[in-house]
Amino acid sequence: MPTPHGSVSSTSTESPAGKQFPAASGTSQAGLKPVGPKAVELKAVDKDTTAGVLFGIGAYGLWGLLPLYFFALQPAGAVEIVANRVVWSLLFCVLLITVTRSWSALAAAFRDRSIFGTLSIAAALIAVNWLTYTYGVTTGQAVEASLGYFINPLVSVLLGVFVLKERLRPLQWAAVGIGFIAVGVLTVSYGKLPWIALTLAVSFGLYGFVKKRVGPKVDAVTSLSVETMVLAPLAAATMVFLGVSGAATLANQGPGHFWLLVASGVITAVPLLFFGASARRLPMTTIGLLQYFAPVLQFVVALVVFREAMTTGRWIGFGVVWLALLVLTVDMLLTARKNSVAKKLVRT
Repeated sequence: MPTPHGSVSSTSTESPAGKQFPAASGTSQAGLKPVGPKAVELKAVDKDTTAGVLFGIGAYGLWGLLPLYFFALQPAGAVEIVANRVVWSLLFCVLLITVTRSWSALAAAFRDRSIFGTLSIAAALIAVNWLTYTYGVTTGQAVEASLGYFINPLVSVLLGVFVLKERLRPLQWAAVGIGFIAVGVLTVSYGKLPWIALTLAVSFGLYGFVKKRVGPKVDAVTSLSVETMVLAPLAAATMVFLGVSGAATLANQGPGHFWLLVASGVITAVPLLFFGASARRLPMTTIGLLQYFAPVLQFVVALVVFREAMTTGRWIGFGVVWLALLVLTVDMLLTARKNSVAKKLVRT
């Protein structure tokens, strides 16, 4: 019951005769530690959160190390790598759907025009994203490719303004403004517009927006399966064309190279499944913080492993981008805290 001070007393209740009764089963007599069903529920939540964080680190960690995989696939080019990713991902998804007996969910997604149409748009966007990213890594521009995923949160904020007509908070406006300054600095540093980074940021930002349109209507496996099925005919035709023209490396670089390309299906699907498992268990604030893990790893790999050059101007540009992300992160954490406090007040 509410006390005069607004708190809730959960240690005991008192009858009109002054006789005390035991506390509710969700709290111990001391009022410090929950016991019974409540304790079990809290343990389950903690376990779920831990699993969500581990799945998130797994997803973004694998995405962050993806440049090493593309490097190992040389001399395959971006087009061949992406075509193989699509075809072998489809086969892996078919296997998953068969094991999980999810064919009915897949059929339902194809029958629903809104879902199928939305996922077809998502497929086109992710194809652009994959091609651009793979091209960047395989042509010695992995640093700029990592920049695209640093910029991506800022693009998501802008999409909220122009597409969803959302009103930005002051710190969000500040982050976007700093982001534009960063792009200007990097344009001067590179001597050209950093089109790889901008294409990656915009395509992945739009991809995330489009995927949210279907939201809980389809699970991760079904969604990936539909997207790869949409892209598979073009990908298979590309593989045939490359083979006939003698430009394919799939079958003429030895068994190691062959199996590395075939493994692209698993390497593509696993982090997406990890991400889906993480997103179901964690609040968006935590996911938002974990997302920086991937571009940081990509940036480190580009500098340490690939030995890509970073001029003073580029360091300044990246520093301005990181400042924008810091401002955006502070705003996200402050907003999450305010929302949490507001929810507690409503409950009381």
